[in-house]
Amino acid sequence: MVDALGVAVVGFGWMGRVHTRAYARVRHHYPLLPLRPELLTVAEEAPGRAEEAAEQYGFATATRDWRDVVADPRVGAVSITAPNFLHREIGVAMAEAGKHVWIEKPVGLTAGDARAVADAVAEAGVAGAVGFNYRNAPAVETARELIASGEIGAVTHARIRLFSDYAAHPESALTWRYERERGGSGVLGDLASHGADLARFLLGDIASLTADTAVFVPERARPTGPTAGHARAAGGERGPVENEDYVSCLLRFASGARGVLEACRVSVGEQNDYGFAVHGTRGAVFWDFRRMNELGVSRGTRYQDQPVSTVHVGPGHGEFGAFQPGAGNAMGFDDLKVVEAYRFLRSVAEGVPYGATLADAVHSAAVLEAMTRSAERGTWVDLSHGD
Repeated sequence: MVDALGVAVVGFGWMGRVHTRAYARVRHHYPLLPLRPELLTVAEEAPGRAEEAAEQYGFATATRDWRDVVADPRVGAVSITAPNFLHREIGVAMAEAGKHVWIEKPVGLTAGDARAVADAVAEAGVAGAVGFNYRNAPAVETARELIASGEIGAVTHARIRLFSDYAAHPESALTWRYERERGGSGVLGDLASHGADLARFLLGDIASLTADTAVFVPERARPTGPTAGHARAAGGERGPVENEDYVSCLLRFASGARGVLEACRVSVGEQNDYGFAVHGTRGAVFWDFRRMNELGVSRGTRYQDQPVSTVHVGPGHGEFGAFQPGAGNAMGFDDLKVVEAYRFLRSVAEGVPYGATLADAVHSAAVLEAMTRSAERGTWVDLSHGD
């Protein structure tokens, strides 16, 4: 028997739409999932946007106030895709109301915010998931297995990159993303949070780091009305960009491996250039999000002049088989969110966590705060004792 689970989406920009589509598709790909998500409520403060979402996607009700979701006993699970500065308040309130929480990274503005949501979820005994979607790519999960099995030997060093041009245009609107009080640490929370999660997912705990940050577009025009995504606002009143456009970071892992993590939101000529290279004593693995279903693998005993093979992931890798029948058929970004929805709902059904959890969000947030402190002080920061 399949039980219905009332779900709500709070915040309906691009990511709210992605979560909604994931709920709608999840049982197409996972027909044995013992829960059937029902779209009950969408909450969005921008005038008319919630009503439009209800009309397009079939939510039963629409509201501008997320507190209506807290008070609704029909809602059992909530996707929180609102701006960063609202994550803590909404996440804690939903958990305390006994609702399962699927929340987007970085889960607030600080590590304290992420811990508050994680603690509320634990105290309430509800499921909690966080939107680190890139770890769900079958090629990434395969890379992790290869690394853990020793196929490339002991890991020596790695590079993780997240370059994009979404904020490169000088007319990009000065939205909440660029304000310290509402957007937090800029590209650190937006992109480097994914990098920190991938680093730990692939290579284990980070022991220490040193970082440098920069703002390359110091002013932007304020928007004159509601925005979604990365809108432009030419001619508006200009204000300062308060958080980071760029971060570079040297990492030392508990294993002894070394790493480089670099992220930028104003990289002209780069569109979602996300990926990693992990080198070991006998080989290496390479992944590029823009070729999401391919994994470069070098392994063997040649060491010098050892070739790299391209592996096209297939049904035997990660969750690929839930989407495509054979290697060479592409999965896409939205599919990673369907995987995330499946693991979240499975966690709800079984009472056991699957996929990225709030604990992973706390770890990522701690790394981001260490980056900020390092950039301010010009020193290495130790994370081995929870600093």
